[in-house]
Amino acid sequence: MPLRRKPLLVLVFTALAAVCSQAAAMRPAHAQHAMVASQHELASQAGVDIMKQGGNAIDAAVATGFALAVVHPQAGNIGGGGFMLVYLANESPTSAKPGQMGGAKKLHFIDYREKAPAAATRNMYLDAQGNVIPDASLVGYKAIGVPGSVAGMAYAQAKFGKLTLAQVMGPAIRLARDGFALSYEDAQDLRSPRYHLGEFPESQRIFQRDAKFYEQGEILKQPDLARTLERIAKNPDDFYHGEMARELAAAIQKGGGLITAQDLADYEVKEREPVHGSYRGMEIYSAPPPSSGGVALLEILNILEGYDLKKYGAGSAEAIHLTIEAFRRAFYDRAEFMGDPDFAKIPVAQLIDKKYGAAWRESVNPDKASASNGLKRPAIFNELERYASSHAPAVAPEPSNTTHYSVVDAEGNAVAVTTTLNDSFGSAVTAKGLGFLLNDEMDDFTSKPGVPNLFGLIQGEANAIGPGKRPLSAMTPTIVVNNGKLLLVMGSPGGPRIITTVVNVLLGIVDYGFNVQQAVNAPRFHQQWQPDWVYQERVGFSPDTLHLLRNMGHKIATEDKLYPSGMWGDAEVIEINPKTGERLGGSDARNNGRALGY
Repeated sequence: MPLRRKPLLVLVFTALAAVCSQAAAMRPAHAQHAMVASQHELASQAGVDIMKQGGNAIDAAVATGFALAVVHPQAGNIGGGGFMLVYLANESPTSAKPGQMGGAKKLHFIDYREKAPAAATRNMYLDAQGNVIPDASLVGYKAIGVPGSVAGMAYAQAKFGKLTLAQVMGPAIRLARDGFALSYEDAQDLRSPRYHLGEFPESQRIFQRDAKFYEQGEILKQPDLARTLERIAKNPDDFYHGEMARELAAAIQKGGGLITAQDLADYEVKEREPVHGSYRGMEIYSAPPPSSGGVALLEILNILEGYDLKKYGAGSAEAIHLTIEAFRRAFYDRAEFMGDPDFAKIPVAQLIDKKYGAAWRESVNPDKASASNGLKRPAIFNELERYASSHAPAVAPEPSNTTHYSVVDAEGNAVAVTTTLNDSFGSAVTAKGLGFLLNDEMDDFTSKPGVPNLFGLIQGEANAIGPGKRPLSAMTPTIVVNNGKLLLVMGSPGGPRIITTVVNVLLGIVDYGFNVQQAVNAPRFHQQWQPDWVYQERVGFSPDTLHLLRNMGHKIATEDKLYPSGMWGDAEVIEINPKTGERLGGSDARNNGRALGY
């Protein structure tokens, strides 16, 4: 008898283990003092270790960023750029109201986005017939923009950190020198021909072991990168004004690229005012132009604030319909108005004004989908009408292999960072002797105005290639404050889906009552005005809900041509328990990230 019952017991225990594992996957990480959430456990651990050594959130963010350059070569970088949003707990807020530029003194936004080199020209990626040359802006030396990551991280650490740069970079240097074990996904990415690493000798030597491909669990050591990181730790200015700048420029020019030592010397970090708004009484701070992320985020939230989403419930056709309509309108404006604020006046204040959101809301039919081609912008601000009549649509987001990480320290300081090489492994070029991959950020410009880009988004004149310009981005590092206290630190990679991912997660926490891990794991959907389709994750949505949405007139995509791999971002979020101050981490279950703390 016992022998016959044993298989049943095995099945019961196996099922119970699966249920427990699934339940555990929905629980956030807990820490009393400090936390880091990033796309790689070793990078999160680097940030936590720095805080244990006396560093603050900015020190930890920089440590995490440099560590990602080692352990996540797909998107972690010193050869790319990004945005950093810093919240300083002990600084006094100003009296700026939500919706006004300026936000609060507590918030600092650091722009270290890549720039076009001085020799860049408007039509540099077109052939003699005026057609876009395939992959010219995506692969190889001419795709590289002037990198800003080293300048940005060094700037932030020097201005806001407590330790030395050498201390903060210590974990990354050790990881590069001693190596780390590759995951299955990393090993597969390194050998994949779609990333072009095998086409460039240095990249093939370092990341593909001269075509003797790495397997899961093998150790990847990067001695060239370790030496480069040691040089940066000793003198970060060397990257832009010293011998390293000359070595980098020479390597790029030898390969046919445009970047010169003067381009590197001319690079500068920009401190900008974060965009500032509110949602259901909570203050929202996010990325200003040259990111379109923060403006679109606030516009979406302003439209949705007039609806009782909680009443409809998460995953309901009614709530999804209203959210889709908000997405559609914000992306319509995003296509019209966004560009580099150093080269064009962007009407940010009008776009994030709650009166504008309310006017857009009036155009939403609660029972029927709008046609993207039939949208008509509310005529309540003359500035918007004047701008729209004189500018062609101007959007070009980065591809999906960006990375985001969030940090909170014991004093309540917080940092949200989104950085990118643009495409996975960037341009696939590794600078000889320096050991790091370089971006293909020039693809974020408009190669040919009026032609839809890789994501089907319309591109135009305001984002055309120009010397010294910073390409438009969708990166949306975001911080939420409630009743004067830090509540959420959040962001994600994912091209245009960065914006809708942040909205999906935020609504999950604020409107639907999810814990932070549940909100991060919840199924996501996306609409970006053009093409006029609704995209949703392949699992998690009720067939009845999708049927109701189709009956409302929404075109539900059955095949995700924008992201055939099913990429839906990598939200890395930290929530602060308002009663206890406990740090709660949500690291995206779609990937191998980890939220760690102490």
